[in-house]
Amino acid sequence: MDKLLTKIDSNIGWIILNRPEALNAITLPMFESIRETLNTWETDPSVRYVVIQGAGDKAFSAGGDVRAATLAIKDGNSHGMESFFRKEYTINSHIRHYAKPFIALIDGIAMGGGLGVSILGSHRIVTEKARLAMPESAIGFFPDVGASTFLNWAPGSVGLFMALTGMHINAADALWTGLGTHYIPSSVLPQFKKDISEDVPLEKAIESYKQTPEEKGFLETHLEQINHHFNKPALIDIVKSLKRDHSPFASNILNILMTKSPTSLAVIFRLFKIVAPPLTFEERLKMDFRLTVHFFKGHDFVEGVRALLIDKDKTPRWKPARIKDVKDSDVDAYFAPLDERELEL
Repeated sequence: MDKLLTKIDSNIGWIILNRPEALNAITLPMFESIRETLNTWETDPSVRYVVIQGAGDKAFSAGGDVRAATLAIKDGNSHGMESFFRKEYTINSHIRHYAKPFIALIDGIAMGGGLGVSILGSHRIVTEKARLAMPESAIGFFPDVGASTFLNWAPGSVGLFMALTGMHINAADALWTGLGTHYIPSSVLPQFKKDISEDVPLEKAIESYKQTPEEKGFLETHLEQINHHFNKPALIDIVKSLKRDHSPFASNILNILMTKSPTSLAVIFRLFKIVAPPLTFEERLKMDFRLTVHFFKGHDFVEGVRALLIDKDKTPRWKPARIKDVKDSDVDAYFAPLDERELEL
């Protein structure tokens, strides 16, 4: 079975991520096919715009195939791992600047690399089934694929909050943060796709079917608390602030943070608060690649994938195990240049 389906129908280029048994996680061959397809269609006058969606009824895409990357590391194939992420980040940059409308239909789970091939496009349509997240801190990694740009579209300290906690958000919060551009119920997506296939102008079709979610999402509801606790000059200050607050919100978020890799949290904090803000999008992707290479040489990524995705015992043994034991010099090492191996865009 083809893991990536592509076709041109009625002047629309359709890309279908076709691994429903793996929540449409994207493999290296799939990334290669996406890159070739986007390159071809961008200059093809018969293609007016591109639509990307996931197969099945559960997920748009759970992200890149990190299990495969981990196995490559264990097998000593760091070159294969680097090739995977070079291609992924190159595609992220291409989608960000694509010359034609790029429409993602997010009708289910969309995480990690799944957001990289959707959120960076011009139109991000979410349904009531959408669940978006960058949960990488749980596996000893960090929110990559340009997340230090698109998570920070959100107001206040919400982007940092999402990056550190890996919080899953629904359609209402996707719209509120800017990750989603339109809300269309899942039940009418087939008619929406039929309309655009029958030459109904894209924007007219969107206007015909878009709706407004009935309730606010978690992030918008708790904006004041998020800003209070997460607008701090240091990661440890966030932890201290949450500990002083005995509200259900603070207790829950503190418990979530305590399950994450302390090293990941420290790197994420520096990336989102200090390093990324003055950088361009392409510079952020280059930084993502640099961090990725360093993370894969460290302990926590392999351990996190083992605990959550392979053995599934959900008991990762982080090194170090406590946030206060992460040294500034340890974090410095993750941002160190790669010399000739830096990503080129």
